[in-house]
Amino acid sequence: MASVSTARTNDFIIRQLNENSDILFALAVVGVIIMLIIPMPTWFLDFMLAANITFSMVVLLVTIYNTEPLNLSVFPSLLLFSTLFRLALSVSSTRLILGQAYAGKVIESFGNFVVGGNYVVGLIIFLILVVIQFIVITKGAERVAEVAARFTLDAMPGKQMSIDADLNAGILTEEEAQAERLKIRQEADFYGAMDGATKFVKGDAIASIIIVLIDIIGGLIIGVLQHGMALAEAGRIYVLLTVGDGLVSQIPALMLSTATGLVVTRAASADMNMGEEMTRQLTAQPKALFVASAVLLLLGIVPGLPAVPFFALAVFIGFIGYLISKQSQVVEEEELVEEDIQQIRAPLAEELNELVKVDPLEVEVGYNLISLVLPEQGGDFLDRVAMVRRQMALEMGMVIPPVRILDNLQLDANSYRIKLHGVEISRYRILPDHYLALSSGLESSKLEGIETKEPAFGTPAIWITEMQKEEAEMSNYTVVDPPSVMATHLTEIIREHAYELLGRQEVKNTIDKIKEEYPAVVEELLPDLLTVGEIQKVLQNLLWEGIPIKNMVTILETLADYASKTRDIQLLTEYVRQALARQICSLYQESDGVLYVVTVDPQLEDSLLQALKQSEQGNYLALGPDQAQELIQKVAAAMRGLLEQGHDPIVLTAPLLRRPLKEFTYRSIRELIVLSYNELDPQVKVEVIGMVN
Repeated sequence: MASVSTARTNDFIIRQLNENSDILFALAVVGVIIMLIIPMPTWFLDFMLAANITFSMVVLLVTIYNTEPLNLSVFPSLLLFSTLFRLALSVSSTRLILGQAYAGKVIESFGNFVVGGNYVVGLIIFLILVVIQFIVITKGAERVAEVAARFTLDAMPGKQMSIDADLNAGILTEEEAQAERLKIRQEADFYGAMDGATKFVKGDAIASIIIVLIDIIGGLIIGVLQHGMALAEAGRIYVLLTVGDGLVSQIPALMLSTATGLVVTRAASADMNMGEEMTRQLTAQPKALFVASAVLLLLGIVPGLPAVPFFALAVFIGFIGYLISKQSQVVEEEELVEEDIQQIRAPLAEELNELVKVDPLEVEVGYNLISLVLPEQGGDFLDRVAMVRRQMALEMGMVIPPVRILDNLQLDANSYRIKLHGVEISRYRILPDHYLALSSGLESSKLEGIETKEPAFGTPAIWITEMQKEEAEMSNYTVVDPPSVMATHLTEIIREHAYELLGRQEVKNTIDKIKEEYPAVVEELLPDLLTVGEIQKVLQNLLWEGIPIKNMVTILETLADYASKTRDIQLLTEYVRQALARQICSLYQESDGVLYVVTVDPQLEDSLLQALKQSEQGNYLALGPDQAQELIQKVAAAMRGLLEQGHDPIVLTAPLLRRPLKEFTYRSIRELIVLSYNELDPQVKVEVIGMVN
């Protein structure tokens, strides 16, 4: 219970000191001013001189244990107060020395004990201390503070820009950015204040010299003229007291000037005070300690030099170097063990990462097809994949992600499968030692072989041997080798699912490249009008219907024109399609320059427009099962009419109906192309050869 009560009492005292610290500091400043005016008794001066030494020592030790200059941001004001306090003590002691020829026990002890009662020695020691403080420490600290203040102010704009960049990139939060900006301002204010505060220390050293001269000259005049002392006696008394007073004031001043130098020369290290940092850096190279030990041994052997101190220091330095080198060996061994552990863990971690990794595109081959893939075994499928990616870039305007090819022993030996985002979307079985003969409809004779269907388009085909290849070509068959079958299959899969392979990162990379040449387009659109994700959805809509996105500048400019009016993705897609009218028409325009289409009966078109419903994903056709089936049958019939004449299955309809009709018929008639009247280029000739009634 007693310990609890004591703890509470201590806590109460500390809390009261913290709460009333402003009052105590104000009283201290007023007390210093009073000391300049009112004479002080000798006992009180002794106490104040001891307090001055204590205060200076505490400031010096706090500076040593500090890790950052800003942790002691009050230091410039502290220097001003301590200088004023020391000058007030000098005024009080001068008043006592000249008035009473006695200034208390502290000054008398420094005059007699510290310098042995010899005022000449004391005067020389005082001058040496002043020289050390004024010329060495104060002059250097003043220059360092001046340079630090200049560099800190010059670096402020760059630091502010760096913080803004990190904030925009998401590296810093708003609160962290504000804290960093505040720290920069505090550093500038601190080093600027330190540049001026060093002048206090410099002025204090000059004032100390002047005060000593005044005390000596004044003491001699008062002792000889007023008290009738002999000149030698007056000199002994007053000079001894003056030197004692000078030493009492210069020792705290030297400690504070040293603290000033430590503050301005401190290069901050995180969570490490000066003692720890100095020890770590000086003992980082044990070889240097061994060399120093050897030099000390040589000096101890030199005749005339005392051997004991050099040998003792050599043994001590060598022992410290030995301990550090042993510790370094232990650390190196631990690092090697940790490195070995990491090397053991790395393959396992890499293997696990590979297991959970999902690639955008994968081709898994059976055992018998490995020879078609590996270049070491004569396979050229990898080169064909590279050509496919290049072809898709030229054709669709997007960079296809790398295709991962690996073997799978669980597959049939002659089979391969294509996976999209880890899910199988197609599989085919081929004969690696055969050729695939594709029917052209103009064959002059029928071949003997294994009948099948070509995987990309589903057309009839026959697997034939190498001996039948020439015969098949003579009979108007199209003959392809197994790698070509795989490459063509992969090409059609990529073309059909290109919209699923276009991710945000790919869109971001494309936009960044466009920004290099057309910065105005991108800066107008991003990030104020649309996000990268919204642009991605528009591009995916285009790719879903087979529209290339090569003309990205036109696409982005169109989005910038209409994004301020609407952020409806489907509507923005239609605006982009209208801007790409010439490109879209050229895709389906035949060699004679004509676009062959079927239209929708106006009455049917009106009823379909009335059936449109709005949802979060856009407009859709709300038809009953019978109506839906009947519409699909009529569209299919019109499409067959186009196909029988050798034309693309194109339906021309109203702009509002175009996208809903495409989505409505997608599952049943995936090949159907739906265009709107707004997407027709005026230069293209359109011929209507049918109607959906």
